[in-house]
Amino acid sequence: MRFDIVTIFPAMIRQALAAGIIGRALEHGLLSVAVHDLRDFTDDRHRTVDDVPYGGGPGMVLKPGPLFRALDRIAADGQKDAATPFVILTSPQGTRLTQGVAQGLCQRPHIAVLCGRYEGVDERVRSRVDEEISVGDYVMSGGELPALVIVDTVARLVPGVVGDERSVVEDSFSRGLLDFPQYTRPADLREAGVPLPPGMTGRVPDVLLSGNHAAIRRWRKREALQRTLTRRPDLLAGASLDEEERELLCELRAEGASS
Repeated sequence: MRFDIVTIFPAMIRQALAAGIIGRALEHGLLSVAVHDLRDFTDDRHRTVDDVPYGGGPGMVLKPGPLFRALDRIAADGQKDAATPFVILTSPQGTRLTQGVAQGLCQRPHIAVLCGRYEGVDERVRSRVDEEISVGDYVMSGGELPALVIVDTVARLVPGVVGDERSVVEDSFSRGLLDFPQYTRPADLREAGVPLPPGMTGRVPDVLLSGNHAAIRRWRKREALQRTLTRRPDLLAGASLDEEERELLCELRAEGASS
């Protein structure tokens, strides 16, 4: 899978991509990411990428010319691989990034991301954009961090990028549920000499130590449902639940109503 990212801060993108899961995927050739400095596509000696808005007002607007030339270069490179780039603009006005949106984007072999900046881009640039994406209902200084979020969220769905593919399948939001609680050694923090706050037992739930895989599976389902019901009940409307999970959800709701 190939990504092209157009930005005025290429070092900010390159440094972040060099580490972690994405960095390893790049080393192993599972992903290809090209970072383009928007200033390389300007046509004046000052390498100007922005200008004041027509009609007045605060801030600056990214000029269409450099962005058009950058997209032309990316499209020409994409033709060599027989893949037309799917163009994304990072924008607070865009579709909110969800796991479902990421799964759809993962089907695209070539994605180009334009990092918004300042007051936004010249409206005419949107004629070259396939989708605008927002990473949340807040405003950031620019589109570099959202672009990295998009790359990370989509790339981890590419087979082989995450070492244990079960981790991807069981991730929060994959089926519309938050993840169940996770524990690791030691089994009892008090016995290990770890100082604990008042009221905390510090012990892993007994079911996880039982070796009873059926009981563990049911406990995890129940805990995932309980956590989602408590923290993000809005997700349950679109969650993909099996029969056992639907029964557990009814039990949890009944317990909540009785309490």
